[in-house]
Amino acid sequence: MKVFHKIADLQNELFTARKEGKSIGLVPTMGALHEGHASLVEQSVKENDVTVVSVFVNPTQFNDKNDLKNYPRDLDADCKLLETVGADYVFAPSVEEMYPTPDTRQFEFPPISTVMEGAHRPGHFNGVCQVVSRLFYIVRPVRSYFGEKDFQQIAVVKAMVRALSIKVEIVECPIVREDDGLAKSSRNTLLAPDERAIAPNIYQALKGSIDYAKKHSVAETHDWVVEQINSVEGLEVEYFSIVDGNTLLDVEFWESSNYVVGCITVYCGKTPIRLIDHIKYKEV
Repeated sequence: MKVFHKIADLQNELFTARKEGKSIGLVPTMGALHEGHASLVEQSVKENDVTVVSVFVNPTQFNDKNDLKNYPRDLDADCKLLETVGADYVFAPSVEEMYPTPDTRQFEFPPISTVMEGAHRPGHFNGVCQVVSRLFYIVRPVRSYFGEKDFQQIAVVKAMVRALSIKVEIVECPIVREDDGLAKSSRNTLLAPDERAIAPNIYQALKGSIDYAKKHSVAETHDWVVEQINSVEGLEVEYFSIVDGNTLLDVEFWESSNYVVGCITVYCGKTPIRLIDHIKYKEV
């Protein structure tokens, strides 16, 4: 496995691979890697001749400077994990390498990019599109792999790919969870032991709402989930949206769509740490 910090060095290496007719898979990450990331890499390794993993904490997608400052970083540990799962190349550029000049491009794909995370984190998805499009241009992958935990992000990236006519297949990979149900996330490492102990209540409420929803309305299910989570000291729901899985617009009735997803963001602990998750109520 080789580690590159410069765009030109990586592209030279990939030029040779491409010349040999090898397919290239890309797994974009912000580091602090865990088993969820490993599962994306493993799938890419199975489906491509060459797998590139980017490790870059992208400043343009953070609307909170403290969140950017506190985001966990450990490139050595990331590389050790990536080597065990068969990654070929790690691309770990500096901010100056990725953005030699400010990226002033504006991306907006309403309503997909403007609801939920888009409404609560202004500029976040614009930053995601800036960095992911840059990575696509640099690596030119055949396929790129994203975890379903970031449900809305996948929808936004797909919209961007369509808008820019980028020839890449977006591969969605299932959420990887801890034994107690908590969705694996780099942010979990920031949780204190007492915070980590209460965090699984998020998924427990979501999972419990599947049965609850069978006999209750969308509005009642929404309120039940929020009440269940907020009743746990140390947890506070920022939003819970029950939406059409394609448009990400709120649904009023279960019959309104054949693809219904509940997307949630919860603040955990005193700091607090922002955790996201989702549950599928109906899927095509």
